[in-house]
Amino acid sequence: MNQAIRIESFGGPDELRLAETAAVTPGPGEVHIRQTHIGVNYIDVYFRTGLYRPAQMPFTPGLEAAGEVLAVGDGVDTLTPGQRVAYVGGPPGAYARERVISADRVVALPAAITSERAAAMMLKGMTAHMLLERVHAVGPGDRVLIHAAAGGVGLLLSQWAHHLGATVIGTVGSAEKAEQARAHGCHHPVLYRDESVSERVQALTGGEGVQVVYDSVGADTLTASLACLAKRGLLVSFGQSSGAPPAIEVGQLAAGGSLFLTRPSLFDYIGTPAELQAAADALFARVAAGDLQIHIDSEWPLAEAGAAHQRLESRQSSGSIILRA
Repeated sequence: MNQAIRIESFGGPDELRLAETAAVTPGPGEVHIRQTHIGVNYIDVYFRTGLYRPAQMPFTPGLEAAGEVLAVGDGVDTLTPGQRVAYVGGPPGAYARERVISADRVVALPAAITSERAAAMMLKGMTAHMLLERVHAVGPGDRVLIHAAAGGVGLLLSQWAHHLGATVIGTVGSAEKAEQARAHGCHHPVLYRDESVSERVQALTGGEGVQVVYDSVGADTLTASLACLAKRGLLVSFGQSSGAPPAIEVGQLAAGGSLFLTRPSLFDYIGTPAELQAAADALFARVAAGDLQIHIDSEWPLAEAGAAHQRLESRQSSGSIILRA
């Protein structure tokens, strides 16, 4: 038998319950993984609450994990039993001791990257790569604003943007988080509870604004994000931890200075095996070069997935939260 977290109805963290499930066997094109560590992400919360709908109920949440290959199905020649691997994407199902998933969603792990670090960085790190290298190619002299700069994605974005030569401004909720963001490449932490974010950004940039805003918060920040942009600036809305972003009238973009708005999804940028491997390679290279430090906020047993979600939604966490399978 296998063990997995099952959700039978949408709701709060108490809907995450450990259950005995059937043993798994890989079919053609699939790989069977004994998972050791699992990433916890806000997209898992969206599935748990029903904002995003799984194909069927009940279901197992989770979109990233790391572990060891136990077996491969027919036609799989890129992976072998005993190999250390990690994956991002596919249908939900990562909150489990063992998992069968399509082999083209799986990448081999370099020897220097532990399973803990892999589970903490794959989805968030590839998101950072997408945002900084593909959605908007950040370069020397750029000014960027990163909301939730001490969060799991925020810490990686701050470090990566710093190494690309950008001036990094980041919103944080406390003095402690400000210090953590600063230690991870954020030049100017802004305490959003104590000051106007848009006014501080305009003061820091001499009234010019930033070229790009990375907004994972949504409802609470989108209006201020627009006010922080320079002429022809880009607002990248890629999350909604505070709720769905408000509607924007098209005319607001013109009034703000010919602004741009995009709502990217990582899975549209790693949809093919080649795109997935390229993103993984870029991430692994940054980690190997020492450009990215992977900060793990906390690690929880699989059975305590509900407590991990409470930690994530408390806004008290910094860095990544992972489960131990």
